Amino acid sequence: MIPCRAVLTFARCLIRRKIVTLDSLEDSKLCRCLTTMDLIALGVGSTLGAGVYVLAGEVAKADSGPSIVVSFLIAALASVMAGLCYAEFGARVPKTGSAYLYTYVTVGELWAFITGWNLILSYVIGTSSVARAWSGTFDELLSKQIGQFFKTYFKMNYTGLAEYPDFFAVCLILLLAGLLSFGVKESAWVNKFFTAINILVLLFVMVAGFVKGNVANWKISEEFLKNISASARGSSFENGTSVYGAGGFMPYGFAGTLAGAATCFYAFVGFDCIATTGEEVRNPQKAIPIGIVTSLLVCFMAYFGVSAALTLMMPYYLLDEKSPLPVAFEYVGWGPAKYVVAAGSLCALSTSLLGSMFPLPRILFAMARDGLLFRFLARVSKRQSPVAATLTAGFISAVMAFLFDLKALVDMMSIGTLMAYSLVAACVLILRYQPGLCYEQPKYSSEKEDLGSCTNGASKSESQVTMLQGQGFSLRILFSPSALPTKQSASLVSFLVGFLAFLVLGLSILTTYGIEDIARLEAWSLALLALFLVLLVAVVLIIWKQPQNQQKVAFMVPFLPFLPVLSILVNIYLMVQLSADTWVRFSIWMALGFLIYFAYGIRHSLEGNPRDEEDEEDAYSDNIHAAAEEKSAIQANDQHPRNLSLPFIFHEKTSEC
Repeated sequence: MIPCRAVLTFARCLIRRKIVTLDSLEDSKLCRCLTTMDLIALGVGSTLGAGVYVLAGEVAKADSGPSIVVSFLIAALASVMAGLCYAEFGARVPKTGSAYLYTYVTVGELWAFITGWNLILSYVIGTSSVARAWSGTFDELLSKQIGQFFKTYFKMNYTGLAEYPDFFAVCLILLLAGLLSFGVKESAWVNKFFTAINILVLLFVMVAGFVKGNVANWKISEEFLKNISASARGSSFENGTSVYGAGGFMPYGFAGTLAGAATCFYAFVGFDCIATTGEEVRNPQKAIPIGIVTSLLVCFMAYFGVSAALTLMMPYYLLDEKSPLPVAFEYVGWGPAKYVVAAGSLCALSTSLLGSMFPLPRILFAMARDGLLFRFLARVSKRQSPVAATLTAGFISAVMAFLFDLKALVDMMSIGTLMAYSLVAACVLILRYQPGLCYEQPKYSSEKEDLGSCTNGASKSESQVTMLQGQGFSLRILFSPSALPTKQSASLVSFLVGFLAFLVLGLSILTTYGIEDIARLEAWSLALLALFLVLLVAVVLIIWKQPQNQQKVAFMVPFLPFLPVLSILVNIYLMVQLSADTWVRFSIWMALGFLIYFAYGIRHSLEGNPRDEEDEEDAYSDNIHAAAEEKSAIQANDQHPRNLSLPFIFHEKTSEC
């Protein structure tokens, strides 16, 4: 009996969820000084990195041709699906932690730790790799003199390590860590400055491209490409076509455009850093959704404009994969413009570096505050900045940039990001079908009286479905559910979302590794494909039939459940495309994370430790008199029509830095 009880207790520890109270939402140790414009600049700066100066040429030449503009459109739509899910949670739970916190509130502690641990990996590798890219770009402007010096005197000949220690990248990271430790307001100003320069340079590229561009570059004939291919390689045909495709707007067909979209999807990664600012922005319920959606829109316009200008200036088959814009300007006779592009590239790398470094200490801070990581990381400076987490993050990222060859580790960033996207989309599905969404109210105050309508509405809903909840599960819930969500319908949706994830995983593996068998019309592959598709459609329709909670927040994902399901499908499919070596390295990282969690986090978690009874008694005694004094006023107000407030919307307490 004792072992069974111990196993049950252990299982409950893994699935316990974080309780977010109204008081914890209002009170924050961090400084609420960021505006909506700061969030937009942070999202644009983080997402619109140096890739905009390189990625367009690489994808256009290898995959999409001029249809790269369509590739960016498809990638943007896929990213917006994830962005909308983040936006809803940013409106519901405006706290520091991003996907880690959203998972903790909805799914449970173990999945929350996995999400946070993967986000830490993504941001550490992102910070280190961008710092080395900044150092390399600056070295290019100096004719690679810095690199030659270090290769001569500090060369490292060890497998897995970099060719030479990058002192410049270390100094850059430590400088940025010092800036972030000083204060978020100052960091936001620096980010806005570099982002503005980056946007101006991109506008210059777009205007120059449309002025010097030629629409004929989007209408190159296949015969011309065959002649070019013959002169370049001595053979006119490869499988009946030229090596540069069939010409026209989609030289590699729609399949090439989709392949380009899969690559372009990663160009929109970075907006999730906005979700980590929940405790540092004014009016987060509105600012976070606006910041996420607007930054994605701005980034799409920039990628669309630059890729269109590039393919108009120069035929896609002549594009340089490493430095497309400088070569394109040389092609049209504007050689000196390459210095403008270099300045914009450095500014883009600077904002991208800040965008990678900014959320990392906030994830560490949130996990340490919850007890899942070491408590010293939750220390805050007098300027209300997570100084301990920031300096620790800077030190770890600096060591990574100093010693390691990060090219082999960059793919590991994708696992953490895509897993976070998938979990947030799944959490939106689960949360929207819960019978009640109000946070518990541990204290009574007149400021929270506006939220009474939420509590009253939830209690009325519960009273209306009490009889249904007592009936247990039946097939009637699948096809003819009640008008209001119940515990049974919520449990059904939670199970179906998990089953949906396994179906999507199986479908992704089949279409990735069994695509040749499907093309050959093998019976087993077609039967398995049909089974996956039928079950997937059935699960989505059953979820769609279930009643949603009718409470409203400042922003809600539209087209439920279809949009989050599509987001999960895209993200899991892209995760399956990653190499086996990447998954092996990921397993090693997760083993280290589980060691920390089961040795430290599970025992020190705030959700696992009982609240201090004395603090609760003090809070009760402090508020009981106020509650008694305001009782008569509340009864008087009940005689008049009460203004209905949206759940989770409250007057923010702002603190001055």
